[in-house]
Amino acid sequence: MHIDSAGTTDSATTNRRSRLTAERETEIYVATVDLLRETGYAALTMEAIAARAKASKATLYRQWQSKPRLVAAALRHNKRISLAGLDTGSLHEDLYETARRIAYGAAPNTALLASVAHAILNDPELGLAVRETIVEPESAVLDQVLARAVARGELDPDNPASGLLAHLLIGAVTGRPLVEGCVADEEYLHRYIDAVVLPALRRP
Repeated sequence: MHIDSAGTTDSATTNRRSRLTAERETEIYVATVDLLRETGYAALTMEAIAARAKASKATLYRQWQSKPRLVAAALRHNKRISLAGLDTGSLHEDLYETARRIAYGAAPNTALLASVAHAILNDPELGLAVRETIVEPESAVLDQVLARAVARGELDPDNPASGLLAHLLIGAVTGRPLVEGCVADEEYLHRYIDAVVLPALRRP
């Protein structure tokens, strides 16, 4: 391995040169999501993504290592709004704001997320990538919401429903299209929070 006069190795220089710009990453994420909508996860290939994004397969594998990791990163980029920074000062309003943010992206993405959820059943690597990239960061925000509610005296710290908040919200988003044939919009999620989530969280 060659080290130049500045102490930089060839491999480090190569890594810097091969790093994608934010604009180029966005182009690849858009191509990935577009193809995912068109073909579904099982039929999606790195070759097809490379062709759509006018990139090489080597670039895709160097940057994301595998199809599951690229898809998870593209889905994270495709999220129209995240839960980051959520803190209204009360549990009720935090949950209502969570509903607003979830509903903002529900209409265009419900079918997409449902197809990915189905694919996860047969692809553990995809499930791991989605959990690490999307689910765990959002769940961490919800954990903070609940911790603040406990500190304010709004919740019992030992309520077992606290560990199921993410499950409850994901269930609402994926369940309404199945049961009623329509997306989980903000009005529905507010009703769901009032009727299901808050009673469960506040149960003695």
